[in-house]
Amino acid sequence: MVRRRAWLDRIERAWASRSVVWLAGVRRVGKTSLCRTLDEVEYFDCELPRTRREMEDPQAFLASLRGRRVVLDEVHRLVNPSELLKIAADHFPDVQILATGSSTLGASAKFADTLAGRKETVWLTPMLLADLEDFGGGGLAHRFLHGGLPPFYLAEQLPERDFQEWMDAYWAKDIQELFRLERRSSFQRFAELLFAQSGGMFEATRFAAPCGVSRQTIANYLAALEATFVIDVLRPFSSNRATEIVSAPKVYGFDTGFVCYHRGIDALRPDDMGLVWEHFVLNEIHGRLQRRALWYWRNKRGAEIDFVLRRRGDRGPIAIECKWRGSAFDPSALLAFRHIYPLGESFVVSADVERAYTRTHAGVEVSFVSLSELIERLLAEPLLG
Repeated sequence: MVRRRAWLDRIERAWASRSVVWLAGVRRVGKTSLCRTLDEVEYFDCELPRTRREMEDPQAFLASLRGRRVVLDEVHRLVNPSELLKIAADHFPDVQILATGSSTLGASAKFADTLAGRKETVWLTPMLLADLEDFGGGGLAHRFLHGGLPPFYLAEQLPERDFQEWMDAYWAKDIQELFRLERRSSFQRFAELLFAQSGGMFEATRFAAPCGVSRQTIANYLAALEATFVIDVLRPFSSNRATEIVSAPKVYGFDTGFVCYHRGIDALRPDDMGLVWEHFVLNEIHGRLQRRALWYWRNKRGAEIDFVLRRRGDRGPIAIECKWRGSAFDPSALLAFRHIYPLGESFVVSADVERAYTRTHAGVEVSFVSLSELIERLLAEPLLG
C-alpha cells in the first residue's frame, strides 16, 4: 500500500491542532487507503451494521478508546454522526479521530452541527505532484489522461468503463444518501455536460432544456456537485466596473481524467495540453493550499485571467495565467487586468519552466514559474478567503 507522505504529514499537523479531523474528498480518491497507512490507528468501517451498533452509545464507545487514534470511515452512515464527533471534541480530547466523508459537513441534513471551531478539515484532492513521486511511473501525460484517482491512475489501460461506473456509484451512494435528489438521468446528463464544458463560463438556463429540468433544479444540482467536491465554481473577481464580468461563474470538473473522458479524448494532442494543465494547476492549488477561495477575471472584450487570489491588506490581487509552454504567453489580458489593478504579483505557471525568471511587459513585471515554485510562493502569502 502506497504511503502518501505529504498527506500523512498534513493529517499529523491537523491532529496537532484539533483532536477531530474531517477527511473529505470524492469517491475513490484514496481516503480509506490513506487512513490505513497511518501509524497506530484503530479503524472502524461505518458502513458495517456491527460497527454502527458499537457507536449507538457514543460516550461509552469513546470512553473505551481513551488515548487512542481512531479512524471512522464513511462516518455519515451513522444515524447522528455530528453528535458523536461533537462529544469527542468536547469531552474526549485524548481520543484523536479521523472521520471521512465525501462532502462538506454542511451538505447533509445528518450533520445538524458542522463542528465549527471543533475540527480541522483535510481535503484529499486527486493526485498532486508529490503523489506522483510516491506512486512512481506514469508522468504528467499519464496523470492527465487517466486522472488523479489512484486506481484509475494505476490502470495500465485507459479505464474508460470505470469513469461511468464511478458516476453510477456516486449517484447511488453519495447523491441519493446525502441529498435525495430525483431524476437520475437528468442529473447525470448535467454532470456529463459540465465535464465536457469544464473550464467554461456557466449559465444555468443553457443546461435546463438539454437536461429536461427547470433552472432552479439545475441550481440545486450544481450545489450538490460542489458540496461533494465533484465540481469547483469560480466566481468572477471584480470591483463592479462596467467593463468587467461581475456575475457569471466558471465551472471546473474535479479531475482531468473525467474531463478528458467526457470530451472524448483518448490520446492527448498538443491542443489539449493547455486545458488539462489549467485543471492540474487548479487541483494543486486546492490540495496544497487547502482552499476553494479562488476567482477568475474577465472583461467584456474577452480578456481573461485564469485564477485570481485575494491578499490581506493593500498589496493587490495575485494573477495567475496557466500555460503549458511559457512561450505561448500573450500579455494582453494581463495588461488589461493590471490597468485596473496595478498592485499585486503576476505569474505565468508553465510545465517547461525549470528555474523561475521574470519578464517586463509594458511596465508590468511577470514571473514565469514552475508549478512547485508557484505553490511555494503562494504558501508564503497572507491570502483572503
